[in-house]
Amino acid sequence: MNKDKIFKLAKGFRGRAKNCIRIARERVEKALQYSYRDRRNKKRDMRSLWIERINAGSRLHGVNYNNFIHGLMKENIQLNRKVLSELSMHEPYSFKALVDISRNAFPGNKKTVLPPKKEGLSVVL
Repeated sequence: MNKDKIFKLAKGFRGRAKNCIRIARERVEKALQYSYRDRRNKKRDMRSLWIERINAGSRLHGVNYNNFIHGLMKENIQLNRKVLSELSMHEPYSFKALVDISRNAFPGNKKTVLPPKKEGLSVVL
């Protein structure tokens, strides 16, 4: 890369990394490596966030994540994890319908027990 392009990419860096070509070149190369790596890590992080949200939503209805996804696969419901997480957050009734379908499709889901109801500060058992 030529000098102008490096300084353009190094804009906003601290210290001599923004105006000394030798240091700026090293910092820009490292920044490009980080950006390449983190574009992939962002996808991984988003998928794990979606899985956490689905798990939380399905556990409210007494089914864990693995059994919920397995029941959906058996029923051939092909919703991706992004859509399922959005449904669990913004459409609780639609998500409950999916949990019920999953529970009926997979026998392992029927043995689960709903979490106890909370009333005030005490838990009723």
